[in-house]
Amino acid sequence: MTSTALTTEIPGYKAGTWKIDTAHSEVAFSIRHLMISKVKGKFERFDATFVTGENPLDSTVTASAEVASISTNDAARDGHLRTGDFFDAETYPTIDFVSTGVRVDDGDFKVDGDLTIRGVTKPVTFDFDFGGFGGDPWGNYKGGATAKTVINREDFGLTYNAALETGGVLLGETVTITLELQAALEQ
Repeated sequence: MTSTALTTEIPGYKAGTWKIDTAHSEVAFSIRHLMISKVKGKFERFDATFVTGENPLDSTVTASAEVASISTNDAARDGHLRTGDFFDAETYPTIDFVSTGVRVDDGDFKVDGDLTIRGVTKPVTFDFDFGGFGGDPWGNYKGGATAKTVINREDFGLTYNAALETGGVLLGETVTITLELQAALEQ
């Protein structure tokens, strides 16, 4: 059941503009590799702004990740991911997300929006789990959350793959994107 009216309180929630705290946040992903395990990676440089409304369902988010900052703990693989075989960082330097709505579905928050990778924009939905709100020792008011979605990389033009001698392919089609978020309310 989808709700357009908020029926529950979010302890500590405040309306305003929030800026991502990149030192305490992460933009990560994982993908099936060799059909037997997963490879994980992250983007080292990213930005996000959240504007929370009096009604949380009126909130918005805009975010971007710098493609050249991709890190999978393997310099050769990271270099390959920056090429035209994958993200083409020179032509498409950022991955961008702009929300189109916030809703509650069976008691869980969902953030719908448009994700752009390699110049291709597709609608996605992030499952959004509030971690909470509170002050830090330096007088900042912070909010935390985890957001997760799964995309098909081929929908965004990320079609590179290689057949394996043992059958199957080098890379899976689905990519799980996980965001660990901490943001500060602007004064």
